[in-house]
Amino acid sequence: MKKIKIMMLGGARRVSMAELFKRSGVRIGREVEIISYELLEQVPIALVGKVIVGLRWSDPNVVADIVKVAKEYEVDIILPFVDGAIEIASKVRQHLPGVFVPVGDFEINRTMFDKVEAAKAFEKAGIPIPKTYTAINAKMPAIAKPRKGSASRGIKIFHTLDELMQLENLSDYLVQEYIENRDEYTVDCYVSQKGEILTVVPRVRLEVMGGEVTRTITCRNATLDKLSRQVIETFGLKGPVTLQFLHDLDRNRYLLMEVNPRLGGGVVCSIYAGAPITDYIIDESRGITLNPCDDWAYNTLMARYQKEAIFYES
Repeated sequence: MKKIKIMMLGGARRVSMAELFKRSGVRIGREVEIISYELLEQVPIALVGKVIVGLRWSDPNVVADIVKVAKEYEVDIILPFVDGAIEIASKVRQHLPGVFVPVGDFEINRTMFDKVEAAKAFEKAGIPIPKTYTAINAKMPAIAKPRKGSASRGIKIFHTLDELMQLENLSDYLVQEYIENRDEYTVDCYVSQKGEILTVVPRVRLEVMGGEVTRTITCRNATLDKLSRQVIETFGLKGPVTLQFLHDLDRNRYLLMEVNPRLGGGVVCSIYAGAPITDYIIDESRGITLNPCDDWAYNTLMARYQKEAIFYES
């Protein structure tokens, strides 16, 4: 029986995700083979799949290289796992009509990857976000985020305007109000290529390390469910979508922080809670009708731990 071959773009540490895809394959009696496109060969995903050493996302030849690899290995599904790969996946899809690449349109993905442009789009659509400042009108405290950064890298908090004005390349940052008394939420969603929202799973970010959630728990939250659906419908998002919100506890308001049109690192929690996101991806790639799922377990808690992958020189 033909294998289902899934190509990860930047899936270096996503061993658990690979294992969940393999489990979804067992459900339908198919073996899932994982191929991951990386900059280094010695990365943890090598424990469960084949690593292809490729090019940087900024390399002008990266799209052609991924297309070549996908054809060589007869890949069925391509999935981005880091922000820089999302736009690349959109371009790759144009060259591989027979491969399932569940991402949205290139222009939407490019907007979401630029925090400044995304904030403008959210405000225009009437979606609640933290107050966004220019350098001149910023009120303290304020938070500055690299407009094309990810995983919380480069984020700075300022308590005086003088400190903010000393930030180099200020135009490369999104500056917003800093809300100290808050809870942070992630919402894992899956949207079919027809635009049907199939599952929406909010979870509280209890503990974060280096921008990656290490402890999280699913929850029922009608406000986040409604807001998430509004964001998805407004921007026509498709495939796996990860939304980041914060709850301003002083003013009791939920605010959208960012949209990542890809599988998030903590989506494992939502899948174990019962949201069949890996099943959706495999089934949709095979043309199978998908059914919405709201029957997932709240208070499902995921706690991450460290495990090493060891490599020996041959």
